[in-house]
Amino acid sequence: MSVRTTPRMAALSAILNETEMIDAEIAWNAVLRRDRSFDGRFVTGVLTTGIYCRPSCAARHPARANVRFFADGSAARATGLRACKRCLPDDAGRDEVALAKALDLLRSDEPPALEGLAAAVGYAPHHFHRLFKRATGVTPAAFARAERAKRATLALATEARVTDAIYEAGYSGPSRFYEDTKGRLGMTPSAWKNGGAGAVIRWAVVDTSLGQMLVAATEKGICRLSFDEDEQALLAHFPKAEILPADATTRAIVAGAIAAVENPSRMPDLPLDVAGTAFQEAVWQELRRIPTGETRTYAEIAAAVGKPKAVRAAGSANGANNVAVLIPCHRVVRTDGSLGGYAYGLERKAKLLEREGAADSGQISML
Repeated sequence: MSVRTTPRMAALSAILNETEMIDAEIAWNAVLRRDRSFDGRFVTGVLTTGIYCRPSCAARHPARANVRFFADGSAARATGLRACKRCLPDDAGRDEVALAKALDLLRSDEPPALEGLAAAVGYAPHHFHRLFKRATGVTPAAFARAERAKRATLALATEARVTDAIYEAGYSGPSRFYEDTKGRLGMTPSAWKNGGAGAVIRWAVVDTSLGQMLVAATEKGICRLSFDEDEQALLAHFPKAEILPADATTRAIVAGAIAAVENPSRMPDLPLDVAGTAFQEAVWQELRRIPTGETRTYAEIAAAVGKPKAVRAAGSANGANNVAVLIPCHRVVRTDGSLGGYAYGLERKAKLLEREGAADSGQISML
């Protein structure tokens, strides 16, 4: 069915095509899903009605040929469009102001609890909790813990004493610090500061169909899985840790890692001992949600964690992954379908994707 183009529509289309700055395919799919997580990131302009809406607007979907996308309401209004009276897209600006204020509060030495945070930005607690998680990929409490742990990591690297680092990071005392950071750092605080001192890491290098693979684990789980590395690489990451050969427990984990490489469709649920910033962890969680045999683009990962403009940062978080295959960073490709980068070589990335079935569907390209 053809769409009749009026002079007004043609003029608007010419202007809009010049101002369109976002990935139209991602935006349109968000509109079709009425995805609230995209509200405030762009607005949808409808040429035939002359209005612009939130991506989640409940109104009947327009024809794709009549839709253009704008960064915000101001850009849409500049072309003569007006705000939808049903979804009130300009109110998204209020959410952004509230989020910015909340992030500043959560980065302070004494971040407020959810009730105080919501009151400070003018929202009901349950509503702001959903809004915050939708925008950042984590809860306010998780964000505050990640920020404090980040300060702890920096303080441990600069302070002469661990106790000084504890208070410098904003903790009320040692017990709170140890409780909050033990799971995130994966080692005791002194071991983190001293290149792994006090930590026991067991390792093995095994042959796989993708080449030699290094698997290293603490008592909590796998802390590094890589290719073409040996004990020297492990020592470079943890120069003061106690590095020991794999024991029976570690060999069982290594066997699981081999199975994950050789048969990804039956990947076992292996324990991991990894930690990063709140954003990195959100990206890694999103990577683990990619089904076997599918890929995502860097832009899609950035959008999925609530940061559609942070495509480069998503790529950096992808590259910071220390546990290859198990956190499947190889399933992320460029928007044009090309492989992009991979720490262990594009040929190995292509083989992983082919083994998982992604290559069979024509989703990837070596170009």
